[in-house]
Amino acid sequence: MQYFKDLTEIQQMIMVILGVLVFATTLFWIWKKIKPGPQVDELMTRTKSWWVMASIFTTAAVVHPAISFIAFGLLSFAAFREISSISKNARIEDRSIIFWAYLAIPLQYGFAYMGWFVPFLILIPVGMFMLIPFLLVLKGHTQDIARSMSVIPTHLMLTVFSISHLAYLLSLPELPQFNAGGRGLLLFVVFLTEMNDVFQFTWGKLLGRHKIVEKISPNKTWEGFIGGLLSTIAAAYFLRFLTPFSEIQALGSGLLIACMGFVGDIIVSAIKRDFGLKDTGNTIKGHGGILDRIDSLAISAPFFFYYVYLICYW
Repeated sequence: MQYFKDLTEIQQMIMVILGVLVFATTLFWIWKKIKPGPQVDELMTRTKSWWVMASIFTTAAVVHPAISFIAFGLLSFAAFREISSISKNARIEDRSIIFWAYLAIPLQYGFAYMGWFVPFLILIPVGMFMLIPFLLVLKGHTQDIARSMSVIPTHLMLTVFSISHLAYLLSLPELPQFNAGGRGLLLFVVFLTEMNDVFQFTWGKLLGRHKIVEKISPNKTWEGFIGGLLSTIAAAYFLRFLTPFSEIQALGSGLLIACMGFVGDIIVSAIKRDFGLKDTGNTIKGHGGILDRIDSLAISAPFFFYYVYLICYW
């Protein structure tokens, strides 16, 4: 069938992901036996969450596209529900408006599935941006209404509009002599974004001295950021077989993913500090909620999508 034609490259990528996870799991297990401590415990906890996320996204890359879109829609639903439930800015009057925000999720992913680019592009940043304030005004309660007008659309942008770009990669038109297709692009951006988090964390633990945004994320250092940046660029170069990019374009994509992944991470860190929380939830046992695991993707996914779109389809 049509959706199995690109499995050669996808199988190669899944083997890479599996190999990295097995290596990391084995390494940290040996490390814990030789020199136990909180640092290796943190690495082992993160590795467990990487297994979970890798399972989700590799499955989405190989099953029928319709199932993938449903899975991504449910992921956005869970993330939006999570951030809405922890938001201290919510008012009683906002609850029925949030219901309308939920209805935007199947519409957004339906547009992505059909490949309707213009409706996909304007539903949330234009349509919901106007509809939500209007519905709030009709409620007639103006106390803190400006805050709600800002918060609800921002939550939609962060958890639905941004993540839906991962799904739309599967609907991009085929390119000549590019067999991996949207599934390859999906695995490329997800794997590099997750590995960028790993690289930055590891380099930061090994060499970190100089803080970047200490009041927001005290563990982020320039050494970790630069080490992660260079490592992600190198990984992008070697994994370019999943993309239609030239060597230079692949290096550029690695730079973009590393920088935007870092931005997404600190944005969600700032939100959690505002809410007075360490994690956004406990969906993934031992390593927080859904938004904790897709924070970097929330920014890297749309930037990568438009990078691909401008290079290959403009």
